[in-house]
Amino acid sequence: MGRIDIAEGDITTQKVDAIVNAANSSLLGGGGVDGAIHRAAGPELLAACRELRASTLPEGLPPGDAVATPGFKLKAKWVVHTVGPNRRAGQTDPAVLRRCFANSLAVARGLRARSIAFPAIGAGVYGWDVTEVAAIAMDVALGHIAERDTLDRIRFVTFGAEATRAFEEALGQRR
Repeated sequence: MGRIDIAEGDITTQKVDAIVNAANSSLLGGGGVDGAIHRAAGPELLAACRELRASTLPEGLPPGDAVATPGFKLKAKWVVHTVGPNRRAGQTDPAVLRRCFANSLAVARGLRARSIAFPAIGAGVYGWDVTEVAAIAMDVALGHIAERDTLDRIRFVTFGAEATRAFEEALGQRR
């Protein structure tokens, strides 16, 4: 059975098979986690995302969906991109946020990843309360671990004491 852990730090330095990018629909980089991942992975990541846009995702990646690219210069072999719902733009359905986590896990499973690291998708500029994000993320992760043993480790990489505390509390309440 896999394990879930929480680490405060930089998702781009995680030694896991896949990291999850809290991307925007364009897949062409941005701020926050998205910008940090693009900078750390190098220009090849942007080229791979442009190829996805030119081929299979001409309208961009819809909120809740997930797609993978190689990790290029990252320690992680893969980057799983997912677009969280933007609460500030009126996208308030928690089911879409839940799909971000579930679809990212499904993509990682398809890549045969054994370990994955998630940021707090939707928290920050997209306006979701980190406590709600943590509760949803932990519910999906624990459900995945209970049903399948394909991932040895699901890590949540947090930024700041408030987010770390929210994820630790969400995990503690569900064990």
